[in-house]
Amino acid sequence: MASSMQAQELAALCYDDVQVGDRWTSPARTVTETDIVNFACLSGDFNPLHVDYEFAKNTMFGKPIAHGLLVFSISTGLTNAWPRMRTVAFLSIREWHFRKPIFAGDTVHVVTEVVDKESRGRGRRGSITWRRQIINQAGDVVQEGMTQTLVEMREAGSEQAGQ
Repeated sequence: MASSMQAQELAALCYDDVQVGDRWTSPARTVTETDIVNFACLSGDFNPLHVDYEFAKNTMFGKPIAHGLLVFSISTGLTNAWPRMRTVAFLSIREWHFRKPIFAGDTVHVVTEVVDKESRGRGRRGSITWRRQIINQAGDVVQEGMTQTLVEMREAGSEQAGQ
């Protein structure tokens, strides 16, 4: 049986549990060739830049690159638990930038920071704006931008009391 401290660590955070400036770093994950092929099958995006070695060796990258949206999707999985939030809805992606390519074999992690909070829904929910940076094994930011989610509050009206 988990101790009460372990249970608290596993519990999802609410809107009122985080503050502007809070930061988390996710675990890392390696992007595989299988990921790229599976994403091509799932999305229908068989652009030769992603799946054709002969074509890709004549590009500026010299070999196939992972789909940008695959890497973004991987980042959503990595940030699902870092931090683990009581998310109600994903609201928006803003100012998203694809800075550098990711190749099969590259390893990424995500740094997440709370940049804004806004109470909504008569004090039952609040929107949180997150700055996300996807970083490769060399420490380079490969993608970055803002996302916004709707998150449950611990108690109705707690936003006014907590700030």
